[in-house]
Amino acid sequence: MISLSRLSFALCALLLASFTASASLAATPRSHHGVPHAHVAAKKKKLTRKPRPVHRATPAVVTSKLPEAKRRAKAAQRTRPRHLPPSRASLGTTALPTVASASSANAPRLLARCGFTMASRTRLFSRNVYIVDEQTHTQLYARNADHVVPIASVSKLMTAVVWLDQRRAPLAQRIGVTSADLDTLKFTSSRLSVGSSLTRADMLHIALMSSENRAAAALSRDYPGGRPAFVAAMNAKARSLGMAHTHFVNATGLSPHNVSTARELANLVRAANGYPLIRRYSTDDEQQVPTGHGELQYVSSNRLVRYGRVQASVQKTGFINESGHNMVMRLMVHGRRPVIVTMLDSASAEGSRLDGERISHWLNCSLR
Repeated sequence: MISLSRLSFALCALLLASFTASASLAATPRSHHGVPHAHVAAKKKKLTRKPRPVHRATPAVVTSKLPEAKRRAKAAQRTRPRHLPPSRASLGTTALPTVASASSANAPRLLARCGFTMASRTRLFSRNVYIVDEQTHTQLYARNADHVVPIASVSKLMTAVVWLDQRRAPLAQRIGVTSADLDTLKFTSSRLSVGSSLTRADMLHIALMSSENRAAAALSRDYPGGRPAFVAAMNAKARSLGMAHTHFVNATGLSPHNVSTARELANLVRAANGYPLIRRYSTDDEQQVPTGHGELQYVSSNRLVRYGRVQASVQKTGFINESGHNMVMRLMVHGRRPVIVTMLDSASAEGSRLDGERISHWLNCSLR
């Protein structure tokens, strides 16, 4: 009995051991097969993740813009005034330009659509030019306007102003031409021969209209105190008009030492306009003058005025070799708006005339 029980127990233990071994053998393949499946799954996951960098491109662009935004913010900060409080900085950057733009908008100006372009300005023949609106004192254009240059017979405007300021000599009184009135500087000729006798009014008339040199010389000689006193009065008048760089040595302008600037001559033109006789005589186109030996026909030396190409209340031309061809005018734009134009040192009389016509067109087109 005991032997049989022990035998059955041994059989049961043997069966249990065999069952355990078989179970372990069955479990071992499952573990080996599980690893490959894990690798395949991992590979599949990696394959599915490969397109993700494409989706990450959009955030990459955003991040690339961040430095640019920071750079612009820093640049904006650098443009701000650092040493002023914000309120003063805003006043300094906005108020002044607003005032300037308002004043410039109301001020008269020459327009490009009217031909006032860089190309047309370079075509001006006169080397020294100044254009100023008399009503507003606005400078419309200037080229070498402060260069001190000889002005030739433009000097006769000052001759007329000084002579009329004496207010004592009757215009109807006649004065004669003497050898003292001859030109010994340039030895220019004249239609007024020695011994001719004209009224003071006629002398003044042809000196302004036709730039007659002997007439201007006779007027300066007829002045109380003679020519030295007359020239001194010319320079004193220039100083009173604010013409600091203007100087005269005679009444005719034949000397190259009669000098001024295009800007300062505008003051002389403005002052000359205050004399009715200067306005009348300088803009007249022709005049017959009795000389005691017959009559002489004189015409204006300014062809723009003579042929009605411009409307001016005062004008004067001048020429010597040292000065070139000069012209000053007080133009009446649209017959009512005065603009002073001074043009000095053109190489030819034709160039000076063309400059006057071009500038007159700019003014009549640009101003109202």
